[in-house]
Amino acid sequence: MIHSEMETKDCTDNKIGIADIAQKEKQFNWPLCYDAEQLVMDRIETFLSRNTFAAILSDRMRIETGTLMIDWIDHLVLSAQDEPALRKAGFAEDIFSGPPMKGQKYFWHPKAMLPRVIIDQNVNTNESPATLAIHVESVSDFISAHWITAKPEGEPLTRFRHVRVSKEKGTSFEVVERRGYRGYESEKSNSGTPNSIIQAQKLWKKRKRIFSDDADGIRQTHALLDRIIEFVGCDLACHIIFTVERAYWENRNRAAQIQKRRQDKLGLGWANHDHHTFRSSRDNFIELIRAFEKLGFERRERYYAGAQAGWGAQILEQPVEGIVVFCDVDLEPEETEIDFSRQALPGSKKLGTIGLWVGLHGESFLEAGMHHLECRFDYNLLCKQLAAEGINTMDPFSDFSFLTQAFTEGERWPVRPERVEKLLLIGLIDEKQFNRFVKEGAIGSHLENLQRKGGFKGFNQESVSVIIRETDPRNQGHGA
Repeated sequence: MIHSEMETKDCTDNKIGIADIAQKEKQFNWPLCYDAEQLVMDRIETFLSRNTFAAILSDRMRIETGTLMIDWIDHLVLSAQDEPALRKAGFAEDIFSGPPMKGQKYFWHPKAMLPRVIIDQNVNTNESPATLAIHVESVSDFISAHWITAKPEGEPLTRFRHVRVSKEKGTSFEVVERRGYRGYESEKSNSGTPNSIIQAQKLWKKRKRIFSDDADGIRQTHALLDRIIEFVGCDLACHIIFTVERAYWENRNRAAQIQKRRQDKLGLGWANHDHHTFRSSRDNFIELIRAFEKLGFERRERYYAGAQAGWGAQILEQPVEGIVVFCDVDLEPEETEIDFSRQALPGSKKLGTIGLWVGLHGESFLEAGMHHLECRFDYNLLCKQLAAEGINTMDPFSDFSFLTQAFTEGERWPVRPERVEKLLLIGLIDEKQFNRFVKEGAIGSHLENLQRKGGFKGFNQESVSVIIRETDPRNQGHGA
């Protein structure tokens, strides 16, 4: 269970000393930053009271997609008078956004999941917030969905495109699209990048995913990854690869297809993603982590869920692209205190929940794709809305004031006979399980409904262990 001291942890001290670095990858007690969240919410409400288009869109987001405006915001532009309050609430100058433009400072909250902020000396106090910008997957799709006539700044497929949608009462409501870039300046020219992006995306989309030997598949995929990074760099490669991986997962999950259609109606796409979950065999876990490191991911925290839990996870974050990955793997009790993201795990004579899922469906990095995508929603509202679409939600596995999360009912996938036969041959499943998996398949993926409050950035180890046990294919009988 999340420790109670999280409630009182200081979330305003942004200095990281040498002694803290060794513990950084093990941390999971992220602080609750209600003051910082309230500061942002107050500014959002002020903006919405002065900009009709944004206010109407905020209502439509809740009613039509079950999402909240705060979870779509890319950044706010505030006056210099707001800077002391920002700093007091724990915001710090953003080192990932590049040099600020003249008269501006860029801020983010390193310990909370909250929108970024631009402090602009040219903004009058009574006009703050001057700008609210939301992040969508495609500016062109947003323009089309809302019949907007304004022309975007920035060419298609460049690193940063934005369009002013509404200007009213001293406010500017904008929509932005990003590709491997965290700053705020549009590129002056294409310089050949769009063609490289198209080619890289085709390569990853058409890549071979099914191999007779997964280790060989991982090696070939690393070679392709290296080639794409050479084309476009790691940040842009990260954007391209995760766009393709979300589409691959979505194509195999009905709940995802329904929710994506709802969000696309407003031109939003999947830009409300919270984290992407990949499952791996013990043999290939280090190679999965190595692939993400090539894409610019940094280790954020590592889960040791306890000797009896049977699993561990390495969480990584790509700071420029803003993507978080949750990488799961089976662990033996004696392995809960080793760095399994760097130290090779030996083979095992039994399969936990994650190992069996991989055995049945394949590596997430290859054939299976992601186990689930978790996005930020108004939790209760989305449950009701999806139920009306015939999609049921499982009981929440985290149900706190600051974190609520649950899976939609799982998507059952057929299992390739050669995979099940291999598991039976080496004694990792029995004859009864073999017959059931061949006949019925096994649960493959979910959409995850998550709501955060207080800017809470972390996860809940005990609750995740519960849902992992509940989704074990051996516990899912006919019709599950």
